[in-house]
Amino acid sequence: MQDVTDLAFMQMLSKYGCPDYYVTEYFRVYANSNIDRQILKSITHNTTDRPVFAQLIGESIPDLLRIASQLSQYPIAGIDLNLGCPAPRVYRKNVGGGLLREPETVARIFDALRSQISGLFTVKMRVGFDSTANFEKLLDLINDYQIDLLSLHGRTVKELYRGDVHYDLIRQAVQTVKCPVLANGNVTSYVKAASVIQMTGAAGVMIGRSAIRNPWIFQQIRDHFAGNPVKEIALSDVYGYIHHLFTMTDHDDFREKSHVQSLKKFLNFIGTGVDPEGKFLAAMRLVQTKQELFDLCDRYLLTHADQPFALDPYASLIARPSCEN
Repeated sequence: MQDVTDLAFMQMLSKYGCPDYYVTEYFRVYANSNIDRQILKSITHNTTDRPVFAQLIGESIPDLLRIASQLSQYPIAGIDLNLGCPAPRVYRKNVGGGLLREPETVARIFDALRSQISGLFTVKMRVGFDSTANFEKLLDLINDYQIDLLSLHGRTVKELYRGDVHYDLIRQAVQTVKCPVLANGNVTSYVKAASVIQMTGAAGVMIGRSAIRNPWIFQQIRDHFAGNPVKEIALSDVYGYIHHLFTMTDHDDFREKSHVQSLKKFLNFIGTGVDPEGKFLAAMRLVQTKQELFDLCDRYLLTHADQPFALDPYASLIARPSCEN
């Protein structure tokens, strides 16, 4: 997740239960682009003991090859190509999810990268751009170019994060491609992860936004499938997590108001599990100082410390556009 899953966030997750592997924020690739040194740190300075895949986004084949070659000099687990980003500012440049409109271009990119990448070459994509007309062609390309793993979000680019996830199409991909498939889209809890895997037959799940809301989710999933007791999260645990986030995001060049504002990209997700009426969310969006923020957390989290944090986001809150990132 761009501007979220940086080195600090990866390191922080290790305190709650790491995923099996990480994917970096995307390296934007274009003519004369260089490797983003901040993103590179999530590879070179990562102490989580988990594999890290370097994610690329772009359409210029010579530059994709150049950056992939440069990244191969670092301890990466493989190269991951982004064909799924639904942000209009991205797909309008015909990269990310925008490329799903052009299977022929995707084929040329796959061909070039597959011929150069000696290790793992993985792909993250959606089921289409504004329809699923190219879906089967894209699945054929996954097979033709021996992609090692497919992470599939079960919505089109234009559907963004709204509406139902087409888990039937993820199941179709599982039955069609030769590589493992990870299911993505509304995997909001360990219970939902188990349900999605059962519905789709996927080898696993890819989790993005739900890890912001609930950093315990990876360990909860792992414990569930191992038949171990699953940790129940209380609001007091969430209070500690917010403190952790505040410390993690603190920078010397941040003014207090800017720091609090930057934290809201996390709190917009966390807040969907605090109270069903959304009172915490509404009040949080108005705070401007550290004192105001933690007074709010005291009121909603510590006062009800033993109350459980919602397993899944409250449905009435995730429908709000401001809760989508």
